[in-house]
Amino acid sequence: MAILRTGWQAGAAAADAGDVLVSVTDFTAQRHTALPGIARAGFRLRRVWPELDGAVGVWLWTLPAARRAGSVAVWRDARAMHGFVGLPEHVAIMRRYRSRGSARTANWADTWAGGTDPAADLARIWQAAAADLAAAR
Repeated sequence: MAILRTGWQAGAAAADAGDVLVSVTDFTAQRHTALPGIARAGFRLRRVWPELDGAVGVWLWTLPAARRAGSVAVWRDARAMHGFVGLPEHVAIMRRYRSRGSARTANWADTWAGGTDPAADLARIWQAAAADLAAAR
């Protein structure tokens, strides 16, 4: 089963090189009917990505038949990630959907070359994230 994903949405820190934190979120809904609302909420948050302090970038992904959806986000550091997690919009989404399924996260350190052509970084990070998601099936 192939993972469907959005294009890469670069963040405010996309041009910065250095160590980064990769965060994979994986929400499994109890019912398929929760997925459209989850998708809309994810796209609303994705729109603010370019302005988020410490955000390198994000993909949204889904496996509709498995009732799974989430994100693969790259952050400058844990402080930036925790700043996002505490945003009122994110907190409201988590409260709304927490009783409608189960969530799992995975985080790891990586490196980011920065600059205008992040293709190698994106390919490496997505490959690791996809392997994590496949192992969690």
